[in-house]
Amino acid sequence: MDKHYGHIVEHYVRKNGYSISELAIQIKINRRSIYNWFQKKHLKSDVVFRIGRVINHDFSKEFPEMFADNEFQGTSNISKSYQDEIWKHKYITLLEKYNQLLEIKGKVIIRNSANIMIGTMMCSLF
Repeated sequence: MDKHYGHIVEHYVRKNGYSISELAIQIKINRRSIYNWFQKKHLKSDVVFRIGRVINHDFSKEFPEMFADNEFQGTSNISKSYQDEIWKHKYITLLEKYNQLLEIKGKVIIRNSANIMIGTMMCSLF
């Protein structure tokens, strides 16, 4: 079976929870280039290696023809503090979205309660 390198790499990027923006920043290229790589059937070994280092994935299992076993071991170039910042940013973004949903839900509950009160008052008039 003929492998599609770009799809395999994309799968592991997304599986490991990296956004394309984060990956582009770490590799120091634009996001469009990453999307283009994902569409290529064949990728150069240095491209796969750079992505593997960032996402901390050993692609020697998927591409034994390119890399020796465990060639990626211990090569992650993302510092612990940078990883913490990424997760902190994701957490804050999630909290903000959650708070927005709570606000919307609160407004709906208040609106529904007001409609019920008005309906009750109208019924008592008759």
